[in-house]
Amino acid sequence: MSDSFIKAYKSDSSLVGAFCAAVLTHPDKALLHEKRDGQWLAQSYSEVADKVARLALYLQATGIQKGDRVLICSENRSEWAISNLAIMAIGAIAVPAYTTNTVGDHKFILEHAQVSLILCSGGNIAQRLSLAAGDYRKDQKIPLPLICFDKPEQGMLSFDNCLNAKNALTEEIDLSCRPVASDIACIIYTSGTGGRPKGVMLTHASIQANIDAALDLVREGRADQNAVFLSLLPLSHAYEHTAGMHLPLQIGAEIWYCGSPDQVAPLLQEVRPTIMTAVPRLYEALHDRIMRGIAAKGGLTKKLFEQAILLGKKQQSGERLGIFEWFQNKCLDFLVRRKVKARFGGRLAYFVSGGAALNPEIGTFFLALGINILQGYGQTEASPLVSANRPSKIRIDTVGPAVRGVAVTIAADGELLVQGACVMKGYWRDDKATAEALRDGWLYTGDLAKIEDDGYITIKGRKKDIIVTSGGDNIAPAKIEAALTFLPEIEQVMIYGDQRAWLSAVIVPSEAEGSTPDTIKQNISRCIDEVNNTLPQAEKIRRFLIADEPFTIENGQMTPTLKVKRLVVTEMYRDRLAALYRKG
Repeated sequence: MSDSFIKAYKSDSSLVGAFCAAVLTHPDKALLHEKRDGQWLAQSYSEVADKVARLALYLQATGIQKGDRVLICSENRSEWAISNLAIMAIGAIAVPAYTTNTVGDHKFILEHAQVSLILCSGGNIAQRLSLAAGDYRKDQKIPLPLICFDKPEQGMLSFDNCLNAKNALTEEIDLSCRPVASDIACIIYTSGTGGRPKGVMLTHASIQANIDAALDLVREGRADQNAVFLSLLPLSHAYEHTAGMHLPLQIGAEIWYCGSPDQVAPLLQEVRPTIMTAVPRLYEALHDRIMRGIAAKGGLTKKLFEQAILLGKKQQSGERLGIFEWFQNKCLDFLVRRKVKARFGGRLAYFVSGGAALNPEIGTFFLALGINILQGYGQTEASPLVSANRPSKIRIDTVGPAVRGVAVTIAADGELLVQGACVMKGYWRDDKATAEALRDGWLYTGDLAKIEDDGYITIKGRKKDIIVTSGGDNIAPAKIEAALTFLPEIEQVMIYGDQRAWLSAVIVPSEAEGSTPDTIKQNISRCIDEVNNTLPQAEKIRRFLIADEPFTIENGQMTPTLKVKRLVVTEMYRDRLAALYRKG
């Protein structure tokens, strides 16, 4: 089955064609790895291609046609990638959905995307989708098959049975449905910090342009040979969808799936990845884990570690080390940095950070320890990569220059505009939003930025997030929030103060054993004073309140990409925030 499939698609200008070309080059090489019952199971490129072909034929046999939308909702696993490729192979459109979606979220996407079929994992994910699908079927009066990767519940189909169906073993795919570069490959719904999500239409060509740009970076860093990716971010996130799935599929890399963020630390040593992409929250968590471990050891270990950080930061800032410092730094490579690298598996070429702003202190911390970290910038609407630090020139306080094939400029009001083949086709069934985002050939990102003379870009914040005080000061809250959350006493923070005389904050303190409410407040006050001393008057925080609970996806205060929903948090604490200002 897979031989005829590969021969038919290998020269196509689609993402499926690029995958088939890789299968021809690396047929027996391991591609997808996942843990089942405590054991790692691997599937080769040819084995994956065979499953893709079988599922594609089954989907076609059930009536899925070119242009139909098929929803995928699952934790990261092999079936996700296989389903995505199979959907595209018959010219259909994949609609990734977050596993954290509520029944209402799913129902909105099913209706808005006009979904024809669902592929998902079992348990709570399948139950929520089944409820949403039930409502959708009643409203639309149409069938909506649901294929489950795990043991199916009543009314669901088994993924394995679909792969082994008679037609999937004996028939051939109708090749008239094969996609071309300009076809829509997927509709990714942006998580959004307020309001309903928008469906971003990405084509095979736009995603491929992003892959080519990412490959340019990977090759510069000499990380394209025998690459091993540890896949952590949800595959429903545009960042992981492109950089953690399609890119490795095309370069003969291996993908190892991480089941939970809690497993990252041990899996780094077990999998020993060469590349890993993640959002800043992961790097913050790894930083905190390392610092707690060093504090617990204390003594000489702590002193050597602190000296390694000190000298590493000095090097990063461009300062020249004295002869004794140079010798000392070389010794610390062996005594400290070698051990830190071993904790990350020992062969990590690069961490890549995106999805939100990385605190420069966190980035510099890793660089000082010899762990290369590249900060990039992107949007789902750009497939998503727009810019990234070059491996040969890392400036961690920036998001690097525009990647290959992308042009950037700054509008009169400071907004970053993007142009290139990676830009979306538009928003699904939303001409008004499309017209607002795409103007005169440019994507209006909604982010305020500055482009340096060398092309490196600094993001100042979201236009919609900018706080305008009653005194007329324009303040980007992200920088202040990053400075506060870098301190160990503060877990999360949201700055408030639009149309107010001064700034306040909603703060989630870090968990600390034995702390009383009074000591927590005292510690936070001290942290705020420390940060305030580094800020101009207009950006200083005057008062704060302690949040009732952490900001989480489950309570609706964070997006699936771990951004705080400012409108939701503001509304939740509106009365208490107002009371802060009544005190004068």
